[in-house]
Amino acid sequence: MEDGQTILQKPEAVGENETLRRIKQAQEILESLGLPAQQCNEISAITFLALANIGRGDPWDSATARRLRIHDVLIFAQTKLRKKYAENTRETIRRQVIHQFEQARIVDRNPDDPSLPTNSPRTHYALTDEIIGLIHSFGTKSWSENVNNFRSRRTGLLELYAKKRKQQLIPVKLSSGKELSLSPGKHNELQVAVIEEFAPRFAPGAVVAYFGDTARKMLHLDRSVLDGLGLKVDKHKKLPDVVLYHTESERLFLVEAVTSHGPISPKRHLELSQMVAHIKASPIYVSAFPDLKGFKSHLADIAWDTEVWVAEIPDHLIHFNGDKFLR
Repeated sequence: MEDGQTILQKPEAVGENETLRRIKQAQEILESLGLPAQQCNEISAITFLALANIGRGDPWDSATARRLRIHDVLIFAQTKLRKKYAENTRETIRRQVIHQFEQARIVDRNPDDPSLPTNSPRTHYALTDEIIGLIHSFGTKSWSENVNNFRSRRTGLLELYAKKRKQQLIPVKLSSGKELSLSPGKHNELQVAVIEEFAPRFAPGAVVAYFGDTARKMLHLDRSVLDGLGLKVDKHKKLPDVVLYHTESERLFLVEAVTSHGPISPKRHLELSQMVAHIKASPIYVSAFPDLKGFKSHLADIAWDTEVWVAEIPDHLIHFNGDKFLR
């Protein structure tokens, strides 16, 4: 190389180096906030950059709290950082990044509408105001002091956040007296109606053997009841939304809340029939609807030999039972 000659890097290499630098900085911030190593990896850093709207050439004091869906994070990674991830990475980000960011009070879920259900396609996330204010000082002399102040306040912030989220939860009380809380959303509201309105009318004294939550699939599971009936449950078995067992009549109510996957269709009826083929109880298949409008829109999908219950008219059952009442 001759004196005075300069080696020029290709633009792609410069961009790649800047991407790596931004990722390293985001990891440094996450470590400073006290997150464990598994939440300071590359995908966590990229998620953080996307939420802060910090691309390769953006200074940290320009960070803004963007409202993003998980899919938007992948788009940002590809367009702003030239990092391409498969669509199935969304579940990894949701379970191994976003949930932990929420717990650490780094992001808010659905800040514009906290009542959105967990499985809503409009579910979005945004960095908290405290985090945005903090990262504006990254790289300055006040960074260390600001981080220490944030971490000293974090316990109080977490308590405040937990209280705020608890106010959005839907309470449900089982016949045993046990009280549980479900995440917000129409699906869980309908499940609560099944337990508190349907069960006392059509299965009084029935035990709630199972019901899930949109956020926690097996929120309540009474294995002693299900095992006693000969129904072995594992994570691979797709149980209906609510399972009730009425001891006196030896009836097992299998209730699907249509706000999740629709009513008990012929296909679903066959699946459930096979699941309970050898149990020591008579299965009753019920599709639960929030209102008559929803029921009418699904009329063609409902299987024969099943029941329909509408929360809007809780005192009545609609029978799709063929010739049952003609015998």
